[in-house]
Amino acid sequence: MRAAVCVLLAFSIVLPASAASLSRTYSYFPVGGMTLTEIERQLRERGPRLESTGQRHPGATSMEFTTRIDYAEGDGYCHVADARVSVEAKVLLPKWRDRRRAEREVRLIWDTLSRDIKRHEESHLSIAKTHARRLEDALKNLGRMTSCEALARKAEATTARMLAEHDAAQDRFDRIEAINFESRILRLLRYRLEQIEAGRLQP
Repeated sequence: MRAAVCVLLAFSIVLPASAASLSRTYSYFPVGGMTLTEIERQLRERGPRLESTGQRHPGATSMEFTTRIDYAEGDGYCHVADARVSVEAKVLLPKWRDRRRAEREVRLIWDTLSRDIKRHEESHLSIAKTHARRLEDALKNLGRMTSCEALARKAEATTARMLAEHDAAQDRFDRIEAINFESRILRLLRYRLEQIEAGRLQP
C-alpha cells in the first residue's frame, strides 16, 4: 500500500558516504462503532483511498524516494564519487474511538486486527528500505564513463529499473498478504486468547 514514488537525481558536492536511510511519520484517521459490523463499515467509509486501486483500505503508506549522486571527473573519465538514497514515508493508520465502551470480544478482535494493519504497513517500509540499499549500492558501482552526462543517463536508467523492481515487490507482498489474511488473523486471535488465559495480557 503506497502512493506515488518520486525520484530526484541531482549533482552535488562530494560528501562523506552514508547508508540508505528511511524516515517515517504516523498519522491516524478516526474509526467509530461498537460492533464489528459498524467498525468494518467505518473502515470502508473512512479508510484512505489509494489512487492505484481506487479503493479504500484500512491503512496506507506513501513513500518518496530521493536519490542524490555525486560525480567526479579525472583522467578523461567520470565516475560516481558517492550516491545516497533516502526514503520518506508517511503511514496512515486507523484509531478506534469507542474501545472503552465496546464488549471484550470486539476489543480483542480490534486489537488483533489493528496490530496486523500496522505490521502490514511497516512491512512495506522494510521492503522500501531494502530496495533503497540495493539502489544505492548499484549506483555506487556503475563504473566509469567518458562523460558525466552519459553516466547520469545510465544512473537514471538504473534508478528507473530498480524502482520498478521495488514496485513489483510491494505488489507481490500485497497479493500474498491478501491470500493469507483470514488464516493469519485467526492464528493471531488464538494466540492472543491463549496469552489472556495465561494472564500475560489484559483483555
